[in-house]
Amino acid sequence: MKKYSTYARAHAASLADPAAFWLDAASDLHWHRAPKQAYELQPDGTARWFPDGELNLSYLCLDRHVEAGRAAQTALIYDSPVSGQKYSYTYAELRDEVAVMAGVLQARGVGVGDTVVIYMPMIPQAVMAMLACARLGAIHSVVFGGFAPHELAIRIDDARPKVVISANYGIEVHTRIAYKPLLDAALQEATHQPEHVLIWQREGEAAELQAGRDADLAQCMRQAKPVGYVPVASNHPLYILYTSGTTGKPKGIVRDSGGYAVALHYSMQSVYNMQPGEVFWAASDVGWVVGHSYIVYGPLLYGCATLLYEGKPVKTPDAGAFWRVIAEHKVETLFTAPTAIRAIKKEDPDGKELAHYDLSGLRALYLAGERCDPNTLHWAQEHLQVPVVDHWWQTESGWPMVANPMGIEALYVKPGSASVPVPGYDIRILGEDGHALIAGQEGFVAVKLPLPPGCLPTLWNDHTRFIESYLSTFPGYYLTGDGGYMDEENYVYIMGRVDDVINVSGHRLSTGEMEGLLAEHPAVAEVAVIGIADSLRGQVPLGLVVAKDGYHMDALQLEKELVALIREKIGAVAVFKNAVLVKRLPKTRSGKILRKTMRLLADGQHYSLPSTIDDPAILTEIHDALAARKIGQAFEPHHLIP
Repeated sequence: MKKYSTYARAHAASLADPAAFWLDAASDLHWHRAPKQAYELQPDGTARWFPDGELNLSYLCLDRHVEAGRAAQTALIYDSPVSGQKYSYTYAELRDEVAVMAGVLQARGVGVGDTVVIYMPMIPQAVMAMLACARLGAIHSVVFGGFAPHELAIRIDDARPKVVISANYGIEVHTRIAYKPLLDAALQEATHQPEHVLIWQREGEAAELQAGRDADLAQCMRQAKPVGYVPVASNHPLYILYTSGTTGKPKGIVRDSGGYAVALHYSMQSVYNMQPGEVFWAASDVGWVVGHSYIVYGPLLYGCATLLYEGKPVKTPDAGAFWRVIAEHKVETLFTAPTAIRAIKKEDPDGKELAHYDLSGLRALYLAGERCDPNTLHWAQEHLQVPVVDHWWQTESGWPMVANPMGIEALYVKPGSASVPVPGYDIRILGEDGHALIAGQEGFVAVKLPLPPGCLPTLWNDHTRFIESYLSTFPGYYLTGDGGYMDEENYVYIMGRVDDVINVSGHRLSTGEMEGLLAEHPAVAEVAVIGIADSLRGQVPLGLVVAKDGYHMDALQLEKELVALIREKIGAVAVFKNAVLVKRLPKTRSGKILRKTMRLLADGQHYSLPSTIDDPAILTEIHDALAARKIGQAFEPHHLIP
């Protein structure tokens, strides 16, 4: 692709002539039928990218590199402190394993357009299963291993898979989580029944298999023959990935093949500044979009080695876990969530663990998944001594929307900002009337249509909901669901989900901004600010604060200082009066803080216990802390729904 000397030129070119820009990017890939048309506009304003092209993602991720002389280069590194295993696969070895697993699926009738649900822990076979589906033109739907049976059943009924692939167990720190009983319970609840269930039996106690339906995947692979790849149309769905919906029914995000491949390949160089052969580590889970894009497809498309880590940032075994992995495997780029860095900072505030490892090869740290508070950004910058890039994107986009484009031009960092729109994205800040706001004004973050390649073209079997959810609020724009603002230099500040903007006596205030300010206090390790119901003002903010380990301070004195901080920085208009000290915050297993759940709890409203919550007992602790202070509305713990 044409190399641009500055970010401004690249971004301007992508908006002035998107067809030329993205056809140029597409030329970097090997197509089985090269596209001559960049995109085809749809009546709803969206685009179908490279409609006349054909390719295969498994071929591009594996076979293509073997053909190019990289057969012996490392493709996948598996590091599992929870199981004590470490090993790697070359591109040739990974291709061969994937081809055989594809043979297992093909022998069970899986072909182009069939769906396969993958419910697996962070083991190499999860990556192989995804690539095996892609090899056949089948559509995979990976369900995060932390989901409870009910959530899995919902996804099985919606995706209607021919095959489900799972394992006997996963590992959470030191605890084995039996997956097969969870899968069996989900299948008992589900209306749709897959024809086959394949189970990877990890070392230890084997899962019980149901005769006539279940099979041992390893045994099947020993008997199967490898199969080749099947070229598919650019618009052919590669996968379905479910994300939470406001109605309670998950939304099946559809990802096309061609646009996604072009966008990921482009981002590996332009956003992440990688080179083929280098080691890229996305410390996420294959069940989330980061795992799809930057554990599996992105790094392998670009010819990098990708790292699959089955562990935590702390407690597996300590706060130096990430630094050990970086030093041992010579990681050039780390991508993780701010929550992970905060967890490390909480247990090792002075960064003493860093002294044990050689991190000289690390070039950059990328943070995403939630807003990065300036305090966490500064801590990482100070202790790692590398660029720290806070960037922003969504499951729906599939790749970064706002970032510091390190591979084009390293821009200066503004703490609190995710930097600038990535080439291809025409981002606007809109008011409630749909008109663009001026610099500094906070509003709805939207993207002018058409969206660039890689973004969702629709929802699985529900295009009407796609239109209603994303395109109907502001005609001609994709609504991200986040609020924020842009400054005079087009730096974007994401302040959180629109429903995290609270209305205090008619004033719209950002809880994200308050969190950033509170996190600057030296005693604060982690903080969440939620808006709770108030009969006089509509809503008032409530801070839930986790103190740093070893930091001894009277809770009421800390609250007094935090209240004064918000009053000083935002003003009395915020009506910030309560900062309650808690031992921990409730999170999903991917690290996202459950702010909405805490808000419902504080307001005494009925809510469902999220299936991905890390530890349900945390909610009881928070309820008791609020009750002791007589904050919020009455709430009975037995209202929890498991």
